[in-house]
Amino acid sequence: MIRSKRFGSASGMIARLLILLCRLWQLGPSAIMPPTCRYSPSCSAYAIEALRRYGAAKGGWLAVRRIARCHPWGGHGYDPVPDCNHERGR
Repeated sequence: MIRSKRFGSASGMIARLLILLCRLWQLGPSAIMPPTCRYSPSCSAYAIEALRRYGAAKGGWLAVRRIARCHPWGGHGYDPVPDCNHERGR
């Protein structure tokens, strides 16, 4: 796994807090509710991976974009976190 941001910085601390929130979601409400994920990996797993790879700002933005795509008229299927060298639309 690629880590482009250090977890000792302020952004890294925020990323760690956001990862903790995602884990709490996975262990709490998500574990109780029936599975309804449209994408693989799940949005929370995607968010954790994006935050680890890119830090709080870019990883958080990627997670928000993914959650915004998760609706009945959105896509479905395999949707991995983009590679460090791959940026959409650039």
